Amino acid sequence: MSDTATREKWERVADWGRRLRRPESSARRSLLLILKSALAATVSWFVSYELMNATSPAFAPFSAVLMVQVTVYQSVVQSLRYVGAVAAGVAVQAVLGLSAGPDLVTFALVALVALVISRWRLLGAQGSQVATAAFFAFATYTGASSDTDQVKELGQIVLLVLIGSAVGVGVNVLIAPPLRYRSAEWGIRALAQEIHDLLDTMAPELGEGAPDADTTQGWRDRADRTGTLISQSREGLRTARESLRLNPHPWARRRRGTLTFEAYDRTMEALVRMISQVTAITRSLDLQHQDEKQQQEEEEESGPDRDYAPFLRAYATFLSSVVDFTEILATLDEDHLRDQAGRLDEAADGLERCRREVVRTTEDRGLSLTDPTEPYGVLVVEATRLSEECRYTAGVLGNSAENGSSGSRTA
Repeated sequence: MSDTATREKWERVADWGRRLRRPESSARRSLLLILKSALAATVSWFVSYELMNATSPAFAPFSAVLMVQVTVYQSVVQSLRYVGAVAAGVAVQAVLGLSAGPDLVTFALVALVALVISRWRLLGAQGSQVATAAFFAFATYTGASSDTDQVKELGQIVLLVLIGSAVGVGVNVLIAPPLRYRSAEWGIRALAQEIHDLLDTMAPELGEGAPDADTTQGWRDRADRTGTLISQSREGLRTARESLRLNPHPWARRRRGTLTFEAYDRTMEALVRMISQVTAITRSLDLQHQDEKQQQEEEEESGPDRDYAPFLRAYATFLSSVVDFTEILATLDEDHLRDQAGRLDEAADGLERCRREVVRTTEDRGLSLTDPTEPYGVLVVEATRLSEECRYTAGVLGNSAENGSSGSRTA
């Protein structure tokens, strides 16, 4: 191996080590989840195999690993559903097996009933475990030599699942209970960064004049591809809120009294609306080229472009002010929320001044805001909506910062 390859290898190892030292890094969370799962599986195996001498001891560690969920709340909820699903599957086998015997017709009935029960909404994602447990129970049942042994083996399956689930939840609760409250911030940052990056690309192009069709089509396509990011951000907020529920960590108990996700929820939904508004802007700019193609007008340079360019320069300045606003949101940090809220308020003031300049330009140039073949009306409307959303977001986070500071002082 060359010196360069060796150096790159050790640089990657060093980078991984640095990421492990960061409390909220994905590498650290993954490693912790692996270690906790291994511990839960080992303890469960010891109990089921060494202490109980169970016939099928693997049920316990399997159940334990499933229960080391992302949050304590999910560990508890999913363990209850999982145990219920397994108990239902075993019960189906016990009733049909003991009454009809271990033949093919009985297995078909067990499968049919178990699959019907697995559709029960209350079991959620654990519904599939009904059929799995029923099939394992059927295999265990057919291997038993007497009715007493059959009942004993079926009962042992439920007991092993209970032990494994209890160990899994216990490990998750007692050893570094997961906190994901920062996931709410990450979701907001991701959405803000997406808006920032797109508008930061658009503003210079618009400032130089009317962009070509390929450019506007690229902007439109990029804006249309934000659905997955929005879903991930909302999921992050849900996980952040959920991570404090039932969490025994002292920090979590303190934060439940002072931290509210309502402001983050409102901010995230405001950003989602802003993405819709940016999408409308890109669509309007792109459709303008399509309209021009259909009209086949030869006077584009002498007529529309002369009026369009000053408007675009003003609009580019407005979009740049939105870039400045979202740049602050893209670094949102609860620990510095008070200072950031003040900066957001100032940025919203500047943004509104730029919006008024856009409106003034349309009036000075006599541009039509009602002509459906021209983009000015849509662009001005969306600029107004963007300005309102930014002002709203600054107010929401400002109020949250004030309430948080008051709560901290009185805690």
